[in-house]
Amino acid sequence: MRGARYVASPNCDARPAGTAVTLLVIHAISLPPGEYGGDAIERLFTNRLDPRAHPYFKAIRGLKVSSHFLIRRDGELVQFVPLGKRAWHAGASRWRGRERCNDFSVGVELEGAEDAPFASAQYLRLQNLIRTLRLRDIAAHSDVAPGRKTDPGAHFDWARLLRHLAALR
Repeated sequence: MRGARYVASPNCDARPAGTAVTLLVIHAISLPPGEYGGDAIERLFTNRLDPRAHPYFKAIRGLKVSSHFLIRRDGELVQFVPLGKRAWHAGASRWRGRERCNDFSVGVELEGAEDAPFASAQYLRLQNLIRTLRLRDIAAHSDVAPGRKTDPGAHFDWARLLRHLAALR
């Protein structure tokens, strides 16, 4: 993706043949939880997170996950998985009657926590990314994995995002 810093994640595979990408899933992540900056998210998505670096990292040791994109607090866009491949971001999931959302979605992680507001730079980058990808179906991780996931959380400003997207039409 133009304008993104690319960091290759091994945590991806081929999408099922003939599957169109129709959904964008919004996530929130901070590592350690509630802390921003640093390279822990990149290390997690590239299987290089040192479990000795923080007590929380022991709990997620061996986790094999990724996302197509990460939007940092300052708006920096980092890409981990090519759009033509399936990133491992949604897990057990369902959207509008379809199982396995990873098959037909793009995952976007926002650096943040569910109990805190996201930065203006992140909304601007997300809006631009959605416009570039031309995906109209957008869901929260909590929407595709209810009862299992709660991100991006109550502090994500859906009204702000939807106002911008409506202006694009």
